[in-house]
Amino acid sequence: MSNKLKALFEPKSIALIGASSKEFSIGNVIIKNLIHYKYKGPIYPVNPKEDKIRGLKAYKSILDIPGEVELVHIVIPPPYVPQEVENCGLKGVKAIIINTAGFKEMGEEGLALEIDFLARAKKYNIRIFGPNCQGIINSDPDLQAYCNFTFTYFKPGSISIVAQSGGVGAIIMQVLHDMGIGMRLYASNGNASDISIPEIIRFYGDDEKTKVIILYIESLSDTKEFMDVATEVAAKKPILAISAGRTEKGAAASKSHTGGLAGGITMELIFQKAGILSFSNLEEICHAAVAFSSQPIPKGKNVGMITNTGGPAIIATDELVSGGMSLPPLSKTAIRNLKVTMLDAASINNPLDVVATAGASHFKSAIEIMMKEEQIDSIYLTFVTPPFVDCVSVAKEISAISQMQKKPIVCNYITDKKNWKETTAILDEGGIPCFDYPETAAKALVALSKYNDLRTREKGTVIRFENNKGGVDKAKAKIIFAAAKNANKEVLSASEVYQILEAYNIPIARWAVADSVEDAVTKAEAIGYPVVIKADSENIIHKSDVGGVFVNITNSEDAKNVAQLMKSKFNYPDLKFFIQECLNDRLELIIGVKAEEGLGHLIMFGMGGIMVEVYKDVVFKIAPLTDVDTKDMLQNIKSAVLLNDFRGKRGINKEGVMEILQRISALVTDFPEIKELDLNPIFANTKRVCAVDARIII
Repeated sequence: MSNKLKALFEPKSIALIGASSKEFSIGNVIIKNLIHYKYKGPIYPVNPKEDKIRGLKAYKSILDIPGEVELVHIVIPPPYVPQEVENCGLKGVKAIIINTAGFKEMGEEGLALEIDFLARAKKYNIRIFGPNCQGIINSDPDLQAYCNFTFTYFKPGSISIVAQSGGVGAIIMQVLHDMGIGMRLYASNGNASDISIPEIIRFYGDDEKTKVIILYIESLSDTKEFMDVATEVAAKKPILAISAGRTEKGAAASKSHTGGLAGGITMELIFQKAGILSFSNLEEICHAAVAFSSQPIPKGKNVGMITNTGGPAIIATDELVSGGMSLPPLSKTAIRNLKVTMLDAASINNPLDVVATAGASHFKSAIEIMMKEEQIDSIYLTFVTPPFVDCVSVAKEISAISQMQKKPIVCNYITDKKNWKETTAILDEGGIPCFDYPETAAKALVALSKYNDLRTREKGTVIRFENNKGGVDKAKAKIIFAAAKNANKEVLSASEVYQILEAYNIPIARWAVADSVEDAVTKAEAIGYPVVIKADSENIIHKSDVGGVFVNITNSEDAKNVAQLMKSKFNYPDLKFFIQECLNDRLELIIGVKAEEGLGHLIMFGMGGIMVEVYKDVVFKIAPLTDVDTKDMLQNIKSAVLLNDFRGKRGINKEGVMEILQRISALVTDFPEIKELDLNPIFANTKRVCAVDARIII
């Protein structure tokens, strides 16, 4: 286990500066919790006005304590905190939990105090947890450190929790406690002035007794640190995460379709990239953690279902299938053996209905045979406890097989737990994750499978485009961006945008820019009718919305009339006419980019044109994109079927679309100053893929 946070999570001794004899004060509750949870080390209350607190000798100062102090709680008004951190340094303290609030979250004065105590802590090599935090809990029987002012005294287990919000952390603790599930470590670090959530995740990752990590997070102060640590830890043990702010609206601040659609999804993409299993429901994340804490990870999505009652199994089947799971048929050998061992009334299929009168031998045979089936990766049980069956014996057989850890088992356990206490206790001791509802059990099993998908997924390769035929001309693009910056431009002109796309060999419809009405006619004739004419000005963002686009212009007279109309309508000094070939018989797509501070760029793909505004059928990935990423993007939009041959209509050139995605990824990686980018629409058919409208904002 990492030693960096050892003093925080495994303190040999604890002092509390600001300990109090007032029953309902934090300085009293923390002492109470340490005593109640039977902390194994010495506890030193510090209060200059008290002789004893909760039966323990109180000290005037941290410097008066005779023994070594490894961890200190500080629960005093903010102005006094820096000096007490100084005293802790003189005492040789290794870690401090500052429960007190009133620092940077309160403004400049509080920030100054926080900067002060951090400087003092750094001088003495003290790690700070908080301020404005609950603290930590370590349930290890050899320690039992309840360094926290919450109220849930959980039993030892293998689930560790880190929560940016103490309130959410308390909910998670209580849900697991109410289920009778033990926990390993808990931390809620408040303002996180020093010790960060990634550091805590790494500590949990190194902790052999932590089997699964629950993470609640609202924001990231260092995205790269989080990504690096989470990716490393998630590769060796599951991280289950839930975040707030998924409904954040970014449209008001964005000048592109991509910016408007990207609001609130960034954390989800970070989780996905790091291999973290994401949840949107606190109850579901707790239930999934229960399964992860005791069961092995399945090797695939195929489920063997065993039930002694029909209806709940049907509900579970629906939930499993909707979660991407399958119930494959049993082998001929399995069917032959089950016909010998099952009751005559049993339905020998998958699901396998052993019927309500099935006893221990029937359940044992059913599970053992399912375990031997190579095409089955996990077992789903529906177990109702009939009063005419020896349910204790059934539970013993289920538990014995589960403890072999060959394949995961989850159970929809239907009973009156007060009357079937022994059966319930046997399943609990056997580590069987039991759930009251079939949907709940099914979702927990789906979560196990999804983690396997994350852990074993192909990462793919980022395509590098060299400066050769089919490659990129980075130098040309660099000159255009530099000129735009020097001109203090935010929105690039169509000419600049299309030159940049050409530099990165991104296919675009034939185009030209005209300075006058007469020039527009000349350029249209050169491209060849039919053409599209667009009003091009830095003041016009969404051209279609203001009548700045005319399509299917078939002759020079119409081209002249359109250009004259635009000139009178858009009286801007920088107005030009963007002329483009008019393409038909195509599917409209969109590719977009949005910069995210500390992360890089989000890249979007989906159905384009007006469809993006109506249906918002898009997916996002974090740049740089791999070849696997681009393939996933095309497969994961809801309208993916339309990209293939469908009802007599030919599909599109998907390889061409994926190459554009990879080239856009290369472009934004090379030029991080790109704030937003839209290629909308991209016209695609079976042979050709090209952008017909584009904008870049820097």
